[in-house]
This record gives sequence, C-alpha cells and structure tokens, in this order.
Amino acid sequence: MHMADALISPVVGAVMWTATAGVAAYSIKKVQAELDEKKIPIMGAMGAFVFATQMINFSIPGTGSSGHLGGGLLLAILLGPYAGFITMAAILLIQALFFGDGGLLAYGCNVFNLGFYTCFLAYPLIYKTITKKGISPKRILAGSMIAAIAGLQLGALSVVFETFLSGKTELPFNAFLLMMQPIHLAIGIVEGLVTAAVISFVWKARPDLLEKSAVTNTSGTKAIKRVVIGFLIAALVIGGGVSWFASANPDGLEWSMEKTAGVTELEATDGIHGFLAGIQSKTAFLPDYGFKTTNTEAHTEPAAETGDTWPAVSAGTSVSGFVGGALTLALLIMVGFVLHFLKRRKPKAAA
Repeated sequence: MHMADALISPVVGAVMWTATAGVAAYSIKKVQAELDEKKIPIMGAMGAFVFATQMINFSIPGTGSSGHLGGGLLLAILLGPYAGFITMAAILLIQALFFGDGGLLAYGCNVFNLGFYTCFLAYPLIYKTITKKGISPKRILAGSMIAAIAGLQLGALSVVFETFLSGKTELPFNAFLLMMQPIHLAIGIVEGLVTAAVISFVWKARPDLLEKSAVTNTSGTKAIKRVVIGFLIAALVIGGGVSWFASANPDGLEWSMEKTAGVTELEATDGIHGFLAGIQSKTAFLPDYGFKTTNTEAHTEPAAETGDTWPAVSAGTSVSGFVGGALTLALLIMVGFVLHFLKRRKPKAAA
C-alpha cells in the first residue's frame, strides 16, 4: 500500500505531510518521556524486522494479486503506539529515500495509512480491548485478526479518499473502492495470522514483554538482548534469502489500479512531482530493491518483480535486505539515543 507521488496532488500531499508531522511530534514527545535507554535497541531491531517482512509479497489465491505485511499493529503491540508510529515512519523514510519504494510527496500519506490507523486505532481500540482481561492464545489470535483487518481496511479506504481528493479521475471513487477494500480484507487476514504467530512466540518466550510495551517495561538486560538478537536474525534471514520467494503478482494497490484504470501506475512528471522524482532518482541507490545499471536512469529489476524466474535468486535483493535493515536499525537507534539524551538534559535546562 505504498503510494507513488503520481497518485496524489501537491495539496493533498502537503496536508498529509502536516498531519503526519503533527502525530510524529506528539509521539516523539511521549516516547521521550517514557523511553528507557536499555529498550532503544528493540526499536531498531523491530524496525529492521518489519522492513524485511515488507519485502515479502505473498500471493492472494484466485485473484492474481499479492500483498505484504504492513507491520504497524505488530510494532504497536511490542513497542507501544507512539514508538510504533515513529518506527513505521523511519521504515518508510528509508524505503522512499534509498529504494524508491513510495513517493516523497506521498510520504505523509504512506506513514498515516500504514502507521496511524494501526498504532492509534486498531491497537488501542481493538487489540487492547480484546486482551485486557488477560493474554491467551485465543485472545492474541482474535485481537490480531480483527485489529489487522480493521487497520488495513482503514488504510485502504484512506488511499481511495486521497486519490479522490487529488482529482485522479482515472480512479473513480466507487470503482476504486470496490477493488481496494476486498483485496485488502484478504491481505488483512494474512497479516492478522502472522501478527498472532509472532506475538504468540514472544508471549511464550518472554511473557513479561507483553505486560507493557517493550519500550517501558522492566525486563532485564539479558531478556532484551535475546529479543533483539532474535528479531535481527529473522530480519537477516528474511531480507537476505526469503525475499527471493516474493510473489511476482502486483500488490493490492497496483492490482486495484489495474482493475479500475487498466494500469498499475499513473504518470506525473511535471512541477513538484518531477522535482521530487529527480531527488528520489539520486538518493535511491538500490531502486526497487535491486542494483542500478550503468545507465543512471535505469536499474535492474529483481526477477520477482519482472516475473522472469521464481524464486528470484538475486544478489541485489539480498543486498537490499541487508542494507535496508541496517539503515533502519541505525536510524532508529540514533533517534532513540537522541531522545534519551534530550530527556536527560531537560531537568538541567529547567533548573
């Protein structure tokens, strides 16, 4: 559900950038007040893990479409909604800048669609409500399924409204809506199952991590190290090898566009769209999770994208998984330590 810049107008892009910046600023304030220095690596490890999982598109049987995990609900459950939102914003920033996945103008839309609904609506209003009487396998499954479906449905609906308000006549509201909602219902079911599996594993291994979010709980250093190492190993395996098995089918958004407008992407190369596309072409050193060719205007598409072979055994894909995970990890650890540093200095400034 990563939107390209061509799907939105500059006005909608600016509004969503503003909304996302407001939510991010509030989240940073909340995390700064609560963050324990020992828990910062968990944010980085979770970010690297979700980055890797978003590289895996799974086929939706009988549709010719595919989907990938959003990860927002998983982040909110393990990190809390505020740290979860910041982590999602960092993941999408790395993807947009260095891999050309999602537009720069559409960055605010993508963070809001994938992060806000899951972290601030699906998690507290659905998942926490279902599990507040006690955590159990059944409650984890029910909460994860319902919350994941709700979060993705809201995100998909938001995409439809954003394109409609942007005046994209190629994607009529009713027709686009009728494509987007059902396909993201199917994707939401898979996300719910995967989220439940991950949370159940963590609950069995370290149940104390779910009593409160990992950012604020009182788990020991050894427990935190095991969690961090586990998610980092999973990120390496998924990004470096499992990503070869990604489905070649268009994702839910592209599939919906093709069914509605007959194309999987729209063109917009003038004005702000062209300017931001030029920036992105320079910063994206592994565009579409593959190596650039000698022609600076082109790049090598992973085989999973072109449909040439499957599995797509590609060095470019593996390198992208490793590099993307490392960049996400580094960015989130840096953000965490900056927030922790500012938190420690605050009382001195007030004195």
